Parts: sequence; C-alpha cells; structure tokens
Amino acid sequence: MKEIDGVAASRGICIGPVFKFIRTELKFDTKLINDPQAEMERLNDALQEAKRQIQQIYEKAVKEQSKADAEIFQAHKLILDDPELISAIKIKVEEEHKNAESALSETAQSFSAMMAAMQDEYFAARAADIKDVGDRVLRILLGATEENPTDGLKLSSVIVADDLTPSDTIMLDKSLVMGFCTARGSATSHTAILARGLGLPALAGAGAELMNVEDGTTLIVDGTRGVGIIDPDAKTVEDYQKRMQASQTMQAQALKHAHEMAITTDGRQIEVVANIGNVEDSKAALDNGAEGVGLLRTEFIYLERSNIPDEEEQYQVYHAIMDAFGDKPVILRTLDVGGDKEIPYLNLEQEMNPFLGERALRLCLARPDIFKPQLRAALRAGVGHNLKIMYPMVATVAEVQAARKVLEECLVELRAEDKPFAENIEVGIMVEIPSAAIVADQLAKQVDFFSIGTNDLSQYTMAADRTNPKVAGLSNAFQPAVLRLVRDVIKAAHAQGKWVGMCGELAGEPLATPILIGLGLDEFSMSPPFVPIIKQIIRNLNAEKMAVLAEKALKIESPEAICDFVRGEVPVLAKIAG
Repeated sequence: MKEIDGVAASRGICIGPVFKFIRTELKFDTKLINDPQAEMERLNDALQEAKRQIQQIYEKAVKEQSKADAEIFQAHKLILDDPELISAIKIKVEEEHKNAESALSETAQSFSAMMAAMQDEYFAARAADIKDVGDRVLRILLGATEENPTDGLKLSSVIVADDLTPSDTIMLDKSLVMGFCTARGSATSHTAILARGLGLPALAGAGAELMNVEDGTTLIVDGTRGVGIIDPDAKTVEDYQKRMQASQTMQAQALKHAHEMAITTDGRQIEVVANIGNVEDSKAALDNGAEGVGLLRTEFIYLERSNIPDEEEQYQVYHAIMDAFGDKPVILRTLDVGGDKEIPYLNLEQEMNPFLGERALRLCLARPDIFKPQLRAALRAGVGHNLKIMYPMVATVAEVQAARKVLEECLVELRAEDKPFAENIEVGIMVEIPSAAIVADQLAKQVDFFSIGTNDLSQYTMAADRTNPKVAGLSNAFQPAVLRLVRDVIKAAHAQGKWVGMCGELAGEPLATPILIGLGLDEFSMSPPFVPIIKQIIRNLNAEKMAVLAEKALKIESPEAICDFVRGEVPVLAKIAG
C-alpha cells in the first residue's frame, strides 16, 4: 500500500481498478511547402471542422452538465477565431513556408507556454485550452482519430493519466468512470471544474510516478483530502467504503431538507447563499436551496466578447437574475477584471505583475466609463428587489470612499433623469487583501457588510500562488495565519454592528463549517451543489460549543493538524466522504 499526495480537484471518494490512459503522440514532419495558399486552405478547412466538433461537445456539455460549465467550449471556439493566433500561424505558412502542421503546433505551443508562465489561474486555464484546441486541429490535419480516455474500458474503473483536457473530461463515459487521478493539473483548471460538474472524485498533480501504476491495480481517490492510495489493504478499503456509504446517506438527507433554514441546535440562524456567474446559474442555486446570492460575478458579461457591454445590456441581465430571486438578497460584485484577465477591448497596459496591478476596483476607479454604467445598471435592476453592491480587492479606506462618491454620482444622475432605481441599498466590500483585514475596524465604519474572499486572502497572506502545485500547501485557507485574519475581520465588523459573509472556497468546505460558525460568521456563500450539505452540517452544530472549538483550533500550528482536530471533535463530519 502506498499513499500519494496531490491536489484535491473534485470532492468525493472512489475505489476501483486503474485504467491508464496514455495519449498517442501526434507525429508529423516539418516540411517547406511551395504553395502557401493551398496550405492555408488546408488549415482553414481543419479550423472549420474543429469548430463543428467543438459545437457538438458544447451541446453534450449543456445536456449533461450546465450551460455555465459548457461555456468552456464556447471559449474554445473563440480561440480558433483569435486574430493574434491565426495571424501568427499565417506568417509561418506564408512567409516561412512551413507546412500547416508545423505552423499550428509551434504557434499553439508558444501561446500556451506564454500563458502558463504567467502563473495565474485564468491564464493557466487558458494555456490548457489552447493546447486542447491546438491538438484537435492538428489531429484533423493529420487525419488522426480522436481519442477517448475510456476507449476499450469494459469495467467500472478509475482513470489514471498524465493529464486530461477539458475535451477528454466531457467525453468520459460516466457509467464506467468512477473518478480520475492525473500526474499534472490543478484544482482551478477547466478539467477540474468539469469533474465537479460531473460529480466525479478527482485528484490532480499527483506526480510523474503515478504513471508507473499498472492497469488493474486498486486505487482509492480521495478528492476531498487530495490523497490517493495505491493497492490499499483490506482494512483501508473497508474504512473508505464505510465513509462512502455514510456520505451517500447524508447527501440524500441534505437534499431532502435543502429548502429548510440552516439553524444550529442552540437556535442561531445562518444564511446560506450561492456564488453564481450568470443567469443560468440562478436555477441551480434555487434548486439547491440557496437563500439568495452571496456573490454575483459580473465578469461573465465582459469576457469573451469584442466590446464593452453598455448600461442597457447589463441592466437586462441583472434584472433577469434579480427577478429569479424575487425578494431574496443578491450581492452584485462590481467588475473584477484587470491586468490579469485578457480583455483586449479594454486596452489595458501590460504589467510586470498583473495579479498585483490595476485590476478590480482599482481599474474601475480609473475607468469611470466602465464603472458608472455598471453601477447605474445595477441600481436600476434592483428596483423592487433586495440588491446589495460589493466592491472587490479593496486595500484602503480611501478606495471605499472614492467608490462611494462614484455611486452617489450615479444616484444623482438617475434621479435627475427620472429613472427608477433601488434606494437605501447595502454596500459592502470583499476582504481578500491582508491590508483590508488588518484595518477592518476602519473599513467597517465605511460599509454595511464584509464578504471574506479566502482564495485570494490565503495566497496573499502566505505569499503562495494557489495555482502552483509546488506551493499549493502553503496557500491553504486552513493556515493558522489565514484563520486568525478571518477571526479578526469578524470581530471588527461585529464591534461596529456590521455582518460578515464569506464567498471563498472555505465557505463550502465541510471541515471549515464548525470553525466558521464558532468564529461568528453570519453568511456562507458557495457553489450551488454544496448548499444542501453545508446547511445539513450547520443543523447538527451547537454555536456556543463551536466557539470553544474555534478558539482551540486557532491555537494549533498547522492546517493538517487543525483539520484532524475538527474531524475528531465533530461527529457529523465522519459521515462526509473525505
């Protein structure tokens, strides 16, 4: 029996025989061609066929998962229309007289490597997408058959691969695939997102030695803890099977009671809401019992298009979402893009470290032509609804004051234009930068609420890129330093009579729920599928006892020890896989 560590990519446990997927290497000769025009025609034909294939995959994803997850493949089609990419390929064909295969392969590799080198989760996903699309076109040019990781699979198995592309993942035969484990990859990749949508346990970044495991070997994938167990002994298998059974029972119970309130055993009511990214996500959130929206990511209106959405277009989208939730709260986060997101029409300057550059609220304050139409659209859409507005990546009090001034200008303008708008709305901020956590007492005087974004707060606090497997263990929201900042933010807000939510991944993590209840968190916001189980856990907790537990947990020195402590102290967690 051997245990391997990786990155928890998709929650859950599976136990089964290994079925190794080894991709056939695409081989071709680099040739100098005499007729560039004919070669470009070959390439264009291949691009059109690739678009047709991707459209079929998109339709499959919409049918089997959600439109939101399927948008990954709409982005794949847009890659094939990227003028920079096509222009670079064209130069290699027409000026360097390279054959289409060489021109495409070299260009795709160059663009993918450039994206991957930026070490940002958006660009990391983009790099994998470019490779996926490039390989598809190359296969078409070579007349090679498209490979499915489950080709030849006859028994329910665990897929083991060096890596899986989004296209590989969506083509998996769920009736035979129990889960998967990859040597490379991350929890933020599009492959991981699709695995979560399919409900497949997944472990990524398990290391190159994984590929030495022989077909048929029993493998346990613990996609919650980020652990794999090769050739487990009988007792280990039995223990995991018991956990799987208990988890399935609790999941069923959680779904049955999804639309009931989350009230602790000593009577404290906790608001459990959803993170959503578009109109289609609204149904999933409501179906899973979400009591509102804790984070509406508005970037979806801006990404993968060629012009800035105007006020009216944004109004229509926000209005549709507000209508879906009726009088339930909807927290609209203003645009969170910038130097780390590729939006050509914004004409953003290149920055040495875009992740720490002019982005999110910083960008909006510098660009009122972007900021004001969004605020106006939101205010108009909020009429008759429970709208709240939230600013991302706040670092200082001055930024909040500047944003408030812009909001006041919008109110004055709408009033002068005699346009209906939501009045007396709550305004809050994301606490995701350590400076904001440290001066939370000052910021609490400026806003109505906080929402803690633990994903960024963790990596900024620990100075560790959460998308880099080599330091992923550092960028862990269970780190004592991160949890202590969470504690301090909640205390500072409550001292001013303000409420605190959390919309980072920690809010949807069962092991964190007892600690967060104990620290006094008022609102949990998460991906819709996690809502029922978090509600169910809350109903099994005593808030006063959790306060004692949280105090003890924050004295422990490592995230692993903290998690072990919580597991040992809270019996209900033993019923959850992983």
